[in-house]
Amino acid sequence: MTDSAEVPTSRPMDAWLDALSQPTGSPGGGAASGVMLGLAAALMGMVAGYTPDVPAVVAGTGRLDAVRAELLEAVETDGIVSARFGAALGLASDDPAREQRVREAAVEAARSVAELGRIGISLVAEARTLAADGNPHLAVDLAVATEALEAGLAGASLNLRANLRLARVHGASAAMRAGLDEEVGRLAAARTQVERIAAELSARLD
Repeated sequence: MTDSAEVPTSRPMDAWLDALSQPTGSPGGGAASGVMLGLAAALMGMVAGYTPDVPAVVAGTGRLDAVRAELLEAVETDGIVSARFGAALGLASDDPAREQRVREAAVEAARSVAELGRIGISLVAEARTLAADGNPHLAVDLAVATEALEAGLAGASLNLRANLRLARVHGASAAMRAGLDEEVGRLAAARTQVERIAAELSARLD
C-alpha cells in the first residue's frame, strides 16, 4: 500500500482551485466556505483516529466521515446554484424576467449556503469533544481544524447575509425567506463557541 505521504496533490483539487480563481462565480465564496468546513472535518477525523482509546472520541469518527462526505456534496451543489445565480444577475436590466429570476436565484443561493452552514454547525460538538479528550500530541492539528471551522462558518454567514439582502432588494417575501434569517443567528452562535475552543487550544501551544 502506498504511504499517504507519497500521494501527490490531486489534479481535481488543482482544477477546482483554478475554477475558483476564475471570474465566473461558480464555484464561489459559498463553495469555498464549504471546503474550509471540509478541511476542518478531515483534520478532526485525523485527530480522532489518533485517539483510539477514548470511547467518546471513537464514537465521533463515523460522524466526521459522514459530515465530510455531506460537505463535499453540498459544495458541488453550491457551485451549480452559483452558476444559476450568476446567470440571473447577468440578465439585461430591462429584461422583464430579471426581477423574478434574481429573486428566486438569491433565495436558492441563500438556502444552499445555509445548508453548508448547518452541516458546519454539526462540527462544533465534535470539536468540543476532541478539545476535551483528543490526543494532546495533536493539539496543533486540532487548533488548525478549529480555525478552519471558524473561517468556514464565517464565510457561510457572510454569504447567507449577502444573498438574503439581495433577495429582499428584489422583493423576496418573508415566506420565501422562511427559516433563513434564523440561520444567521445560529451561525453567529456557533462561531462564538468555536472561537472559545480555538482560544483554549491556542493557549495550550504557548
